[in-house]
Amino acid sequence: MSFSGGVKEELARQMGKSHHCRIAELAGMLEMEGCMDLSSGELRLLNDNAVLQNKYVKLLKSVFGSENVSAEQVMKSLHWDRTEYENLPVSMRRADGLLVQRSCCKRAFIRGTFMAAGSISDPKKSYHFEIVCRTMEQAGQLQELMEFFDTEPKIVERKDRMVVYLKEGSQIVDMLNVMEASVSLMNLENVRILKEMRNSVNRKVNCETANINKTVSAAVRQLEDIRKIQKTIGFEHLPPQLAEIAQARLDHPDAALKELGTFLDPPVGKSGVNHRLRKLAEIAETIAE
Repeated sequence: MSFSGGVKEELARQMGKSHHCRIAELAGMLEMEGCMDLSSGELRLLNDNAVLQNKYVKLLKSVFGSENVSAEQVMKSLHWDRTEYENLPVSMRRADGLLVQRSCCKRAFIRGTFMAAGSISDPKKSYHFEIVCRTMEQAGQLQELMEFFDTEPKIVERKDRMVVYLKEGSQIVDMLNVMEASVSLMNLENVRILKEMRNSVNRKVNCETANINKTVSAAVRQLEDIRKIQKTIGFEHLPPQLAEIAQARLDHPDAALKELGTFLDPPVGKSGVNHRLRKLAEIAETIAE
């Protein structure tokens, strides 16, 4: 089962404690995937996902006492029987503001929209949470409700639909918490922790590798300069301190600067070694010119 499917199965078991929360969740489902069945006179969901359909039936039974409910009853409970909605098809209606005033109802509504039209990518591959809306007005309302919980959803148009999405792993965790998918939240957090640890190790390894490469490249240049000096003017014509560091580098080609300084008499620190090697580089450059 996909990660997204697991989230929806968990949400299917999550039932709002209050009557008004269950109506809000119904509103979320019907806003995203509802349609009018002209033959039966019922509101139904276009999405035939079994998990979604079972949750929809449970909500109908919980709210109305039966799954065989007329569209008129459902619309009245959603406040879709008002004058401003009478000429709008179901696909263009939004949740009435009265249904999503409470924080708990906002959670339930978002849960319903995700159950009907949402998805989450496998967090092992990428972080992406989205809910596909039918209209810009629906997307705008959903965006505002998600922002209430301190997330920053964006909206993008995809074909003839509007998609509300999150790309940050931490914000997707927050949204799972909003929808009360605690098990999925923990699974996602475990993946995030492992990925962050792996990325941290990779950064350290890359940094150490870069430092090693930098040290090796510097040592190769120093050896080239020293051998050039040795072949042309000879170490005997160098100041004693420079002759000493030149010979030390030839004897210890792989040593880091700090270690190289311990081979001198008296020992010299890293900055002193670096200063002397720069002097040798300047001499080698003069010889080349």
